[in-house]
Amino acid sequence: MDLLSGTYLLAVLLACIVFQSGAQEKNYTVREELPENVLIGNLLKDLNLTLHPDVPLSSPLQFKLVYKTGDVPLVRVEENTGEIFTTANRIDREKLCSGIFSENRCFYEVEVAVLPDEVFRLVKIRFLIEDINDNAPLFPSTVINISIPENTAINSRYSVPSAIDPDIGVNGIQHYELLKGQNVFGLDIIETPEGDKWPQLIVQQILDREQKDTYVMKIKVEDGGSPPRSSTAILQVTVTDVNDNRPVFKENDIEVSVPENAPVGTSVSQLHATDADLGSNAQIHFYFSNQISSLAKRLFAIDNTTGLITIREPLDREESPVHKLTVLASDGSSTPSRATVTVNVTDINDNVPSIDTRYIINPVNGTVLLSEKAPLNTKIALITVMDKDADLNGKVTCFTDHDVPFRLKPVFDNQFLLETATFLDYEATREYAIKIVASDSGKPPLNQSAMLLIKIKDENDNAPVFTQPIIGLSIPENNAPGTQLTKISATDADSGRNAEISYILGSDAPPIFNLDRRTGILTAVRKLDREKQDRYSFTVLAKDNGMPPLQTNATVTVSVLDQNDNSPAFTHNEYNFYVPENLPMYGTVGLITVTDADSGENAAVSLSILNGRDNFIIDPLTGVIRPNITFDREQQGSYTFQVKAVDGGRLQRSSTAKVTINVVDVNDNRPVFVIPSSNYSYELVPTSASPGSVVTRVFAVDNDTGMNAELRYSIIGGNSRGLFTIDQLTGNITLKEKVITSDHGLHRLVIKVNDLGQPESLYTIALVHLFVNETVTNSSYVQELVRRNMETPIGQNVGDGEITPQTNDYVKIIIAIIAGTMTVILVIFVTALVRCRQTPRHKVVQKNKQSGEWVSPNQENRQIKKKKKKKKRSPKSLLLNFVTIEESKPDDPAHEHINGTLDIPVELEEQTMGKYNWATTPTTFKPDSPDLAKHYKSASPQPTFQIKPETPVPPKKHHVIQELPLDNTFVVGCDSLSKCSSSSSDPYSVSECSCQGGFKTPGPIHTRQVIFDRGIEK
Repeated sequence: MDLLSGTYLLAVLLACIVFQSGAQEKNYTVREELPENVLIGNLLKDLNLTLHPDVPLSSPLQFKLVYKTGDVPLVRVEENTGEIFTTANRIDREKLCSGIFSENRCFYEVEVAVLPDEVFRLVKIRFLIEDINDNAPLFPSTVINISIPENTAINSRYSVPSAIDPDIGVNGIQHYELLKGQNVFGLDIIETPEGDKWPQLIVQQILDREQKDTYVMKIKVEDGGSPPRSSTAILQVTVTDVNDNRPVFKENDIEVSVPENAPVGTSVSQLHATDADLGSNAQIHFYFSNQISSLAKRLFAIDNTTGLITIREPLDREESPVHKLTVLASDGSSTPSRATVTVNVTDINDNVPSIDTRYIINPVNGTVLLSEKAPLNTKIALITVMDKDADLNGKVTCFTDHDVPFRLKPVFDNQFLLETATFLDYEATREYAIKIVASDSGKPPLNQSAMLLIKIKDENDNAPVFTQPIIGLSIPENNAPGTQLTKISATDADSGRNAEISYILGSDAPPIFNLDRRTGILTAVRKLDREKQDRYSFTVLAKDNGMPPLQTNATVTVSVLDQNDNSPAFTHNEYNFYVPENLPMYGTVGLITVTDADSGENAAVSLSILNGRDNFIIDPLTGVIRPNITFDREQQGSYTFQVKAVDGGRLQRSSTAKVTINVVDVNDNRPVFVIPSSNYSYELVPTSASPGSVVTRVFAVDNDTGMNAELRYSIIGGNSRGLFTIDQLTGNITLKEKVITSDHGLHRLVIKVNDLGQPESLYTIALVHLFVNETVTNSSYVQELVRRNMETPIGQNVGDGEITPQTNDYVKIIIAIIAGTMTVILVIFVTALVRCRQTPRHKVVQKNKQSGEWVSPNQENRQIKKKKKKKKRSPKSLLLNFVTIEESKPDDPAHEHINGTLDIPVELEEQTMGKYNWATTPTTFKPDSPDLAKHYKSASPQPTFQIKPETPVPPKKHHVIQELPLDNTFVVGCDSLSKCSSSSSDPYSVSECSCQGGFKTPGPIHTRQVIFDRGIEK
């Protein structure tokens, strides 16, 4: 690199530091109507543009105003100094920004390019046009006529047409004044939310049409300019006859939307007004106020009779997107009603985008000349695209229609810089015809295109060319240092020194390679290792000796061939897999991953199991391990074996890894109740127990582990009064409220225990009987209550309708006295009647027979019962037990009492009532066993406990009751239902009563039949 090149690069670098790149904006404020050559600003100073004197530029610093050919700019920019002046063209704010009434929104924009390219920037200058008071306010008419009824009350107000001033702010309308009001009328000003000032005429005296029917005055309007401007109009007031009511609009403010392509005659809005008067005073006349714009009057028409507003001329949203129509409704009175109709003209994609080309490089005969040595990003022209439509219809994209070495760079909204995107080559293409396309986003989109011609000037710029742009090489690893790989060659279309080529390794080339600068021979200076890097890709440069030198590059790829010098490698020295115990045989246990740093056959690894083949198999290619056994976590929790990996090299290499398979628990065991040991047991709850005290507890176990063994207890039935509550974690059942008299008696709680297993929770149900009383003096009676409760469907609460003996003692005593009295009377009557008819002998026999009845039960029947009891011993495979209560024969007076037989195998009682075996898996319900959870009504999660009648066998009729599962549901009952008598006052106590029982079974019993005599049932 010579001195000239270094100076050039330094200059560009300094220019980039001094000047900021990209686009800028600068705002100025200019008053309208300024004369020519008024200085507005200085871009060189205002943009802080400073240039180091030692920085050379391709051309002097220049400020170029970029504007469309044919436009008349309102300002000019001195190219050398950057000063901005006004021109002879008049700046009129009202013309530039017609319809804009905000002081800060009227802008005039131009673009200025700062040249040359070394310091290029595009500056958008926005001139805020300040308003001056160059317009006087004017009334719509020089004569204003107003009609006022003669019965108008004092201080009544009537609207006067407003004046119009194109100026804004303080230069707009500020004051109205009534001249020669004759003290009959006054004037007031109402300011609208939009800032408009509306004059109103105030009646200050009583009017009399017969005395004077016309008043002529003057009204003056004045703006706030300095000096102020004003104008006057004649205000003529006509006093009319009485018209009491003025029209009333149904809606005072209406907003409608109309597409801009709506045809002429289209209805815009239908106004409705009513008048409470009659006859001619109720005839309403609709018309536009003189305050609406002349454009609105031209575009819209209103039917004077119906109030229908229609389109008179075609609409153009781009001309005016919103029209405010003030409609007056008059019935001939002096005060018409007012309604405002806002018409929003919606956009239709009816405007084709426009393309405005403003050249930065001046064209010659319409063609831009550009050197092929032009640097990247050389600015050629400023392209401005516009679309008068709105929203998507006005959103324009700009692009070139084919691949050219130029691009459109966005700078401002809808403005793009056309600049070079790549280096130009005269030898490749000498001329470009660039088609610029602008397309909006409407449906369908509208397009516009423009052509721009660019010719390339030739320069000495041919660079060397490689014979192969991509050079591919292969070499085995472990090579000897200095091994020659290939010879690289290139050619140059130039001649002389410009064609002398030097070969250089690119900056991305690793130091392991060397390239001879003159011959282009590529060598490897060190041994290659494919496992460290199997492929190298780098560039080599071919550089000529031209001024400045040109160079080109090629890509060299070196592939290192493999040798089997690496053993297979497992990703882990030890693998641990976790599988559920219900994983089926040959299901997927896990995947063993093994790699080999070599490639090809040297990396083809085969897997095998060294030990444990009886239990598991492995896919030799994929490494998937599968069991050929079924798992049972309770029997074996883990398995360990070795896996061997062997590669496919000529000299095979191998390695091993340890595999451990852990069996994870599955929720396959239901909870089992340990406490209570029987569904026929009960606990005493003293009436003195305080709320919150523990009255009993339940406890269950689950042979699963983890969350599958986490148990939760709940009361799901029998607690309708809410007397008890249960701790869901401990199973403690506590008294929730203080015991009252109505709580006495037996309570049956349905307890549910469920585990927290996933995906399905398992549960078991047990019954807990709580006897609320001071003491249990009559345990047999309580057992009888428990037995009867077991015959009650689980869906039915026990004790809801029971009357305890304590609360019913007095009732029983009264009933007993009455019954006793009636019995004595009946016995006396029957005895007298019998004695009259029977012989003394019959009396003696009958007396002896009755005596035998009351002394003892029939011994023969008792012996028959014992024989039946021995005969009904159940085998171990018995699935149904029967409790039979037999009715004594009606013709045998010796069998008036009831004899009962409870057939319960002794072996069932011994096994069921035994201790829980913690070393074995608790038995759960068999698939065909009745589930206690299925005894609920249909409204509950389980169906109702049902009592199904059995086929009647004459002369007895029986009922079959489905019993609870006997896995952890036990029954306690008496072997006979003999009468128990007591002299105690406690109705639950007996003097003698034997009760024993409990099921003892070698296996679960699923159903149990209880056969009742219908007479007992009653």
